Formats: sequence, C-alpha cells, structure tokens
Amino acid sequence: MQDKASSKPSKPTRRAFLKSTGAVAAGLSLASASRAQDAKVETLALDGGPKAVTVPSPGKAWQWPLYGKEEEEAMVQLVRDPSYTPIDALESEWRKHFGVPHCKAHCNGTAALTSMFFALDLPPGSEIMVPSYTFFATIVPMRLFGLVPVFVDINPQTLNFDLEDAKKRLTKDTKAVLPVHWIGLPSEMDNICDWAKEKGLIVLEDACHAHGAKLKDKYTGSWGRMGAFSFQGSKPLPAIEGGMGVYQEKNDFDRATAYGNYDRCAGEYAQYAGSGLGVKLRMHPMAAQLARLQLKVLEPRNAAGVKQTRSLNDRILQLPGLLEQTYNRPDMQRLYYSSNMLFIDEKKAGMTREAAVKALQAEGVNTSNHGYTLQHKLPLYSQAQWWHHLPVIPELPGSDKANQWAMPLPYFTSEQPELVEQYAKAFEKVWAHREKLGKV
Repeated sequence: MQDKASSKPSKPTRRAFLKSTGAVAAGLSLASASRAQDAKVETLALDGGPKAVTVPSPGKAWQWPLYGKEEEEAMVQLVRDPSYTPIDALESEWRKHFGVPHCKAHCNGTAALTSMFFALDLPPGSEIMVPSYTFFATIVPMRLFGLVPVFVDINPQTLNFDLEDAKKRLTKDTKAVLPVHWIGLPSEMDNICDWAKEKGLIVLEDACHAHGAKLKDKYTGSWGRMGAFSFQGSKPLPAIEGGMGVYQEKNDFDRATAYGNYDRCAGEYAQYAGSGLGVKLRMHPMAAQLARLQLKVLEPRNAAGVKQTRSLNDRILQLPGLLEQTYNRPDMQRLYYSSNMLFIDEKKAGMTREAAVKALQAEGVNTSNHGYTLQHKLPLYSQAQWWHHLPVIPELPGSDKANQWAMPLPYFTSEQPELVEQYAKAFEKVWAHREKLGKV
C-alpha cells in the first residue's frame, strides 16, 4: 500500500503541458498532412476522377423531423378523443425540464415573440437591440407595439450578437437587448447580462434554435427576463408548428397570456377573461403532443448529434483556412440544428470559397456559397408607414463577412459513420489540390 505522499500525483509544469499539447497538435497536423498527401494521388472529381462521397441516397442522413410509431399513435388517439390537455401537460413538463417559473405554449415561435413584445409594456419609440442576421420574427412584430429595432452586428464566426458593437449603438431610448442563439450556439449571455444590468436594460432571448443548449450549466431561454422558442418542423425540437414563451416574472406571463389566450386570463388581466385582448395564439393540441414526445428525447438526441459532428469537424478543421462556428468556451454546451456551419479563410486556404465549394460539390458534398438574408437590407425597414419611429439602417460589416465566408454542411440527424468518413476524405482531397484550385 502506498502512503499519501507517494500516491499524490505531481502537478505538471507549464513547460511540460505546452510540450505535451504541442506534441498532440503536431500529431494531428502530421496525420492531416499524411491524409492530404495520400489524397494527392486521387484526381479531383472536377477533372474526371471518382467522387469521394458515394453513399447512396445521402439525403436520408439529414432527414428531419424524426417521428416514429409513438408519435403516430399519439396523433390517432387525439383524433379519436380530441382534447386540449396536451397543451397544459407540455407547459408543466417544460417548466420542470428547464427549471423556469412560467411558460406559455403558442401556435408558433413568431407568436411567442409577439407576446413577449406585448408583455414588455414599453412606451412607443422604445428601442430594442437585435441582430439583423436573424429571421424576421425576431424583429418585425416589434412594430405592432411601437417598438423600434436597433440593428446590431454579429461576430462573423459565431453568427451571434456582438456586444462590443451594441455598446456603440446605445441611446437614451434603448430599453432592451435581444440576442439570438444562432443554429444551436449560445450567445455569451453572462457578458450580455452583466452589461445590460449596468445600463439598466431588459434582457430578452430568441432561443428558437437552441432547445437544450447551455452556458455555465444554465439553459438558453432562462438567462433573460423572457425568452422564446420555436417548434417549427426544422427546429431541434420539432412539432411541425408551435412555440413556447418563457417568463421569469408572473406579470409578464399574465400579460403575454392575456394577449393571445382569452380563456387563460389571470392576475390583473383576469377581467379580460372571455374576450382576451384581441388575438388567439393557442397552440394546437396535436403539436403540443408531438412536442411532449420530442422533449423526452431532446437531451440524448442533442448529445448524439454533437458527438457525430465533432467526429467530422475535429478532423477536417486541421486543414488550413477552415474554421467552424464556435466561441471555444469549455463552459458552453451547444447543439447542432439544420447546418454544421463552416467558414473558409480564403487567404489561409489558398483558394476562394467559390473554388472550394465547386470542388466539394463535385465530390458529392452538400455545401454552398451560403448567404443569409439580412433584415436591415429589406424594404420594410426603410418605409416610414410601418413604424412608429423609422429604424436606422446601419453598416454591419460582421454580418456581411458572415455571408462572404460561410460554407455550411448538412447536420446529420442519424448515425452516419460512412458518410462522415467520405465527407472528411472529400475535404482532404480538395485541400490537397488547393494550390491548383487557387490558380483557377
């Protein structure tokens, strides 16, 4: 038996740590270089060589949503015995799963966001900071209540809210900030919340892409005073259609509920029971039941998706000039949704995005010269008749940069080891010929 002194591990020195990590990095680099060297003997598919991706019907790999017998039987049961009880059940299970005090199911994510803006009860002309790099529903419903979007840039590698840019756009009329957790990557809510508290701003969240993502072991959607989720059919928790609003304060919950649920008015809004406040945003019970069943498998499904995506990305990111959507924060637990977003630094890669995409597509890789619609460039935001105060249209170089170097891959929604291997080989093959492609 060893004594305590001899069994205690020695603390590694910084020099030893750097030496060991350097060896690992060197090993990865050599392995990548070796694979790239092997790929050189293969002719590009562009030049008549064999395709790297040969798995038949690869589209099944990113099929979504994934429903099975349990979902089918649940829908049949609701047809035979119609009921609204799945809505109450979903709300109860959501509160328990995510540890939030109040939530309200809505007919879609847009309705959840609209109800959130109504719940704010801010005077017309109040500004809300929001990225332009988002779906219209994060912004357009503001105009119904006289609220004004202040367009904030994004970090072009994370695709999320750029706090430093927001600081430059603060005015006396700014009342709230609304970050978006883009395709499963949480925004840096700790830093955003600290700044908002300092400036007396309300924090809201668009978590429509981030069901189950965490920062510092705290779920997205629960950092701000209110948050919104979507259950549209492509989302991480798909119910074909639907949404959820999350509220930390009961008065926000009561106000949002009264806006869209005439039969659930409570608190100071109880007087409006039977009439509500003019709209009906109730979730369909079939969608609620689908959401309940998807919630049961959300966490293991997210984890499996992350594991498989890492098996591809950790290999191909050794290639020069290839980057991914990340903060590189160990206290951040992301998920993947819709796309595995990559970026190409053309200078470091030695070829243009267009050349890389063309070569990868020829190899059978599903990728593109990606460009996302920027809200601030759409006509609606420059037409005064739609706004209490016309939004300012800024220059957002980070958002433009994202559209200049993004190169998405599909998110594989089931186990695809053969396809992952073939995608990796396709990238290594194209990068082995990057000197030639860079001259085209």
